[in-house]
Amino acid sequence: MGATYGLVAAVFLASVVEAVEALTIVMAMGMTRGWKSAWAGTAAAAAALAVFTVAAGYALATWLPKAALQLTVGALLLVFGLQWLRKAVLRGAGLKPHHDEESAFAEQTSAALGAGRTTRFGLDWFAFTVSLKGVFLEGVEIVFIVITFGTSAHDVPVAAGTAAAAAVCVAVAGFFAHRPLSRVPENTLKYGVGLLLAGFGTYWAVAGLGVFAPGGQSLAWLGHDWAIPVLIAAWFAVSRLLIRIAPAVAGARPHPTASDRIDRGAP
Repeated sequence: MGATYGLVAAVFLASVVEAVEALTIVMAMGMTRGWKSAWAGTAAAAAALAVFTVAAGYALATWLPKAALQLTVGALLLVFGLQWLRKAVLRGAGLKPHHDEESAFAEQTSAALGAGRTTRFGLDWFAFTVSLKGVFLEGVEIVFIVITFGTSAHDVPVAAGTAAAAAVCVAVAGFFAHRPLSRVPENTLKYGVGLLLAGFGTYWAVAGLGVFAPGGQSLAWLGHDWAIPVLIAAWFAVSRLLIRIAPAVAGARPHPTASDRIDRGAP
């Protein structure tokens, strides 16, 4: 039951974050180039993501034994989780600017206004391709989270349904707001999702190491599912420590001298 709650929370929050970023791209294209082309690109990307989710989820669930599956999806979740945590740590330490949807919208709008017009199949091709690419690329990460969480919890339909519900919620909110959802605490959500992914990823990756033991059975954690909140808390403590020491580490990093740059062939 705890794994199911974690599945729903992680997939929903991660999907909200990525859907907000995809919505910004689609709104920029729709407002400047035409909604028909922007929504057509969105629909094409959604269809491609749905097919990819079903195919990859089926392949993982049927081709790998349980322990190998846990090791695979745990490693994937750790990769995604640590990537999100790294960005959260850098932002929390002031070493990386916070993501701003208003700035992203202005950038996308400027690019759309400056692009030439080419019409194919009755669609503005620039708006169609940018919307398709934006939604697909933002959605690929969610697909991996859906597949990894869903296959480990043996509930891919719940994971996929949760992601779809999050996307619908963001789309409806954007429709009524008529502007990018800049008030969504996106950076905080990314931090939380990173913690969830890292915690669950550690849990499943370690359990999956049993594939190398005699018999190939999954390793059992002390306390079973109760180990997951402990792992999440541990990653939270590590991330807070890194936020505190990162500025000092960055400030203590030696700056390259002219001779160092010449030795490395730098200009």
